[in-house]
Amino acid sequence: MKTSENRILTTHVGSLPRSKAVTDVVFAREHGESLDEDAARGIVREAVQDVVRRQAEAGVDLVSDGEMSKISYATYIKDRITGFEGDSPRQPPQDLEEFPGFLQRQASSGGTPSYSRPCCVGEIHVKDMGPVEEDIGNFRDALNGADVVEGFMNAASPGVIALFQPNQHYPDHEAYLEALAEAMRPEYEAITNAGLVLQLDSPDLGLGRHMMFKDKPDAEYQRLADLHVEALNHATRNIDPSMMRLHVCWGNYEGPHHCDAPMSMVLPIALRARPQALLFESSNPRHAHEWTVFRDAEIPEDKILVPGVLDSTTNFVEHPELVAERICRFADIVGRERVIAGTDCGFSTFAGFGAVDADIVYAKLASMAEGARLASRRLWG
Repeated sequence: MKTSENRILTTHVGSLPRSKAVTDVVFAREHGESLDEDAARGIVREAVQDVVRRQAEAGVDLVSDGEMSKISYATYIKDRITGFEGDSPRQPPQDLEEFPGFLQRQASSGGTPSYSRPCCVGEIHVKDMGPVEEDIGNFRDALNGADVVEGFMNAASPGVIALFQPNQHYPDHEAYLEALAEAMRPEYEAITNAGLVLQLDSPDLGLGRHMMFKDKPDAEYQRLADLHVEALNHATRNIDPSMMRLHVCWGNYEGPHHCDAPMSMVLPIALRARPQALLFESSNPRHAHEWTVFRDAEIPEDKILVPGVLDSTTNFVEHPELVAERICRFADIVGRERVIAGTDCGFSTFAGFGAVDADIVYAKLASMAEGARLASRRLWG
């Protein structure tokens, strides 16, 4: 994994806006509609080329494939591992439950994405490595000759799969996590074996507190979240930590978020995970103040911090001076070489759904790049 040796590098969480053509393809596949697969693959392949180009033009150093082929960051796995079918009831986060009027307004205005969240109803094994191999091929082709520093590819952590796809087969949560970890291991290893950095998306460690574990006391949440980290560590046991980054968040949606677990509770859990880099929210109004948790914590010397310096739920374009201020704050804590500028979350967590206008996304990324240049001048002189 590249680090900020001579200047502050920039990245983001992974998902980026998909075109209507790409969205039509992924939803047609989701609904089992007939497709000209050669044409569909061509649409996705061209979209990956375009999204890498646009990231480079915006000044992003560590780029992704934008998750073009995936309908969402967690449910895509049903096409890659066995045991998942049907749909499951929606369990809204606790903060939205406490404001039912706002929850209804979000749903009626199209603010809630619609797609299947299958249940685990059978044994979990690898079904088809073809999709990840195709994603890797498309991305590596797009990176060839691109003016970027490095590429990373997202994959769902065992814990976030468990968060969104309820278990109806395994005897307990531990057995479910163990099966998920072993089934996802080949995907994780395929990504890093291809020379790409693996980003493990693990909002279960934050968002899970007010969704999956909302009826449990803090101590039980912490115990179960630790199990999620153990499963992730087991699944990645063959991968060098320096080839991995971990993303934690409290849900990429506009809402009160007053039930979010504090960073002081989440950070010790996240730091037990093997990935070298930690990506986290630090710009939105609920978590911007929590930089002090990092200041006061014992951060292992081998960890790299990737704070969100852009809010992924607002169309405000952050001023480069504010971005630089946020970067320098964390550089003062762990040193400039151990900070990379990132985003709070993805900008298109679900295909066809995103709070931020597609063109504004790239304006925000460009502002982040300018802020990183300002911070670099201050930090390196």
